[in-house]
Amino acid sequence: MSEPRSGAPRGAAGPRPWGPSPVVRGVPREPGRRARPPAGTGRAARAAAAEDRETPRALTEVKQLLTERARAGLSPFQGLAAEQVERVVGGLGSLDADEWAAAFSAPAEREAAVAQQAAAMDDVHGARRAHLQAYGWYRAARFPAPTSPGKQQAYQRGQEQFLAAARYFDPPLERIKMAFPARSGEGAVVPGCLRRPAGTDPLPVAVIWGGADSGKEDVAADPYLARDMATLAVDMPGVGEAPLVGSADAERLWDAVLGWIERQPDLDSERVGFVGEGFGGYWAVKLAHTHAHRVRAVVSHAGPVHYAFSADWIDRAEHGEYPFGLAESVGRAFGYDDPDDWRAAAPRFSLLQQGLLEQPCAPLLCVDGGEDTVVPIADQLLLLEHGWPKSARLFPGGHLGRGPGVTSTIADWLAWQLEA
Repeated sequence: MSEPRSGAPRGAAGPRPWGPSPVVRGVPREPGRRARPPAGTGRAARAAAAEDRETPRALTEVKQLLTERARAGLSPFQGLAAEQVERVVGGLGSLDADEWAAAFSAPAEREAAVAQQAAAMDDVHGARRAHLQAYGWYRAARFPAPTSPGKQQAYQRGQEQFLAAARYFDPPLERIKMAFPARSGEGAVVPGCLRRPAGTDPLPVAVIWGGADSGKEDVAADPYLARDMATLAVDMPGVGEAPLVGSADAERLWDAVLGWIERQPDLDSERVGFVGEGFGGYWAVKLAHTHAHRVRAVVSHAGPVHYAFSADWIDRAEHGEYPFGLAESVGRAFGYDDPDDWRAAAPRFSLLQQGLLEQPCAPLLCVDGGEDTVVPIADQLLLLEHGWPKSARLFPGGHLGRGPGVTSTIADWLAWQLEA
């Protein structure tokens, strides 16, 4: 199939869009009360954002941001040695996609060779560690999205390294394929990564997925497994191996997931929870409303709702904590290859404008960092001002929140909700 025309929504070409802590209760919004926009979206801010859009970040600034993220262990460098990342970043001559991919793929290839040697010596621990290190470097190599041949190759090789490491996981990982009723141009299956803790009774299930720059291999399953939940990791629409891109009704991807769970005798389809991270939280919030009768509880971890889809915010976020390529990667996940076309189309994805927020809602936990510059915190407050009461927890820091309590808060809340 030929490349999609720039400026038009992409249909998924085949099976993979990526190419080859206290709880605060929200209350319903008072009738007639206007939602509060995020600070800095007035006329002056719009003018500044337009100027920023015409002035891309200098390479030196991007390198500084990348170095800070590596030292903090933030995406896309989780699990990688900061000093090694700094050496690779320091050697970059540009942000050219294939130059980037080659620079970060080099250490990945070295780790893959180490893993192969360890496996030949029956060094299970060493092989697992090196395969995961290789995967981590390949993940960085295709950041923020596989938009070039080099980044697409990094994505494919990263998949291979992750599955090689998964041979040593305990509990084991099973790669599954769930039938999907495809429309023209869509894939016919939803691939997933399933893990089950030991036990005989039907298990509650945490269905987990990442954001626009992270796939099912990136989301952490261990916190849920430790709380006796099975985990089923999938890719959100427009990412990884998802069979379709983001669209007005792409939540139908999860119909296939729920239908598959219902047919598994060792999984409890009456105790299913959803966790969407980053822009994957958008689908979590939407599903909490559209599938309230089929899901027990939902977590949106820094998901966008309304203000994040405004052109003003999209421009501002390009100069926030995310180092580069945010509008490009998010736009691609929703079917737009050109960031300018994404800016024009994005407002239609607002869940407020779609009229969903006043509808009945499954129990919903909203988690984020109070200083998020990727998704405005106003989107989390908006959820508390509309519809059924929700739960919310804000942490220090930027996008997703910082600190050891973030993941445990989410996993504990979900385990509580999924209790029999």
